Amino acid sequence: MRVRILLADHSEADFYDMLKADEKPRFAGGLGDPLAHLRDRDMESDRPGRFFNHAPNATGRRGATAHHSAGAERSTHKHEAVEFARRIAMLLEEGRRMGEFERLVVMAPPAFLGLLREALPHSLRSIVVAEIAKSFVHQPPSQWRSHLPDQVFNRLSPP
Repeated sequence: MRVRILLADHSEADFYDMLKADEKPRFAGGLGDPLAHLRDRDMESDRPGRFFNHAPNATGRRGATAHHSAGAERSTHKHEAVEFARRIAMLLEEGRRMGEFERLVVMAPPAFLGLLREALPHSLRSIVVAEIAKSFVHQPPSQWRSHLPDQVFNRLSPP
């Protein structure tokens, strides 16, 4: 069974392939998102809107009102992470259709793992044999191999 191992976070994704538990992982490619390192204000065209409070200030000064920015409900970083998860899912789906792997292991930090779950189509979700909620994207294979569950390479386990 060919196993594709995805190591990802909000800005990078690395793909490794393995056939057996005792073999060295083979690097199968990578994907990066340069926008993930930018600040929200660098990705947007202008500043968020401003609101003014009409309630009297605590100091009791008449006419003094506090103001604050709007737009915290929608983060450009969050949107970019969702789009990056979709790009990863599309690349994985293409590899699955080409017969590059039969099983999938996903290793990502908890927040990004949730975004990946939402982005993966049913055809990929059905072959996921393990999810590890930890970031290994910048680690060598020797650091993350021990975290692979035994059933990943077991021929009897359901794909």
